[in-house]
Amino acid sequence: MAVMCEEENRCLTAAVSGELDHHRAKEVMEELDRQIDAALPRKLTLDLSGLTFTDSSGIAVILRTYRRMSQLRGGMTVVHAPDQARRVFRAAGLEKLVRFE
Repeated sequence: MAVMCEEENRCLTAAVSGELDHHRAKEVMEELDRQIDAALPRKLTLDLSGLTFTDSSGIAVILRTYRRMSQLRGGMTVVHAPDQARRVFRAAGLEKLVRFE
């Protein structure tokens, strides 16, 4: 599975692993949507420590997830983004919108 989730006290942690490209982005987005709809979290932590590669599809995944959490009036943080992914996200300006740690 590309996304492993744990929920506790309406805080959802979603760990994405492997490559996040146009082949897998839809699968990842659908799984994140399912998990968010089931948990209705106040906070989502997106853990990218297992990510080996991303392209602009990763930007789409983060933006869609951020919008979904905003609809729920929840917060979102991206943690442990690898250097390659961080460069992609920084070039897109995501760090101005989403909190990265």
